[in-house]
Amino acid sequence: MAGVKFRRQHLIGPYFADFACVSKKLVIEIDGEHHAFQVEADAHRTAAMEQKGWRVIRFWANEVVANPEGVWMEVERVLSAP
Repeated sequence: MAGVKFRRQHLIGPYFADFACVSKKLVIEIDGEHHAFQVEADAHRTAAMEQKGWRVIRFWANEVVANPEGVWMEVERVLSAP
């Protein structure tokens, strides 16, 4: 994606980000069904990553499968934002 590289399972503090772009400090989390029951834990995880200077965006796994173009468009939008 425009020369931007992502790492899979990148360690940030005590957490592993699903995908991380180190150069842009962007984390992409892909949440499965079980995340509906751990909203508080996910919020804590996001806050911990944000405290370290990362921007975190989340997508539901079914959204990634059903609308990959829309997900990529959102990732591109975030990457191009100042």
